[in-house]
Amino acid sequence: MSKIKLAEGLLRRKELQQKVDQLRAINEKSLYEVKTGRKPAHEGIDDIIAQVPKVSIQQVTHAFDWHAKALRNVDAAIQQANWATEIEVSDDTMADYVDPYVKEEK
Repeated sequence: MSKIKLAEGLLRRKELQQKVDQLRAINEKSLYEVKTGRKPAHEGIDDIIAQVPKVSIQQVTHAFDWHAKALRNVDAAIQQANWATEIEVSDDTMADYVDPYVKEEK
């Protein structure tokens, strides 16, 4: 375990969330690239189109799982700090808004 400032944790959470969202958006089509080649066949030439994997699904899944776990860990630490830390604010910060142009009826 290492100790970091809350601000660092918030930044790390944002970075991890972006990476998790990026990995979640990868679909099967983006895992393959299309390569074409010509190969002689019977009496003519046929085009052959093949899908070649850029990365394996295991690589993407592993990266997603790692980033998602790190995100959950930092998020849990931030939430714990949220409930355990008190801050000082002015009295009107937590009060309800009162419109000065609307007269309150009694």
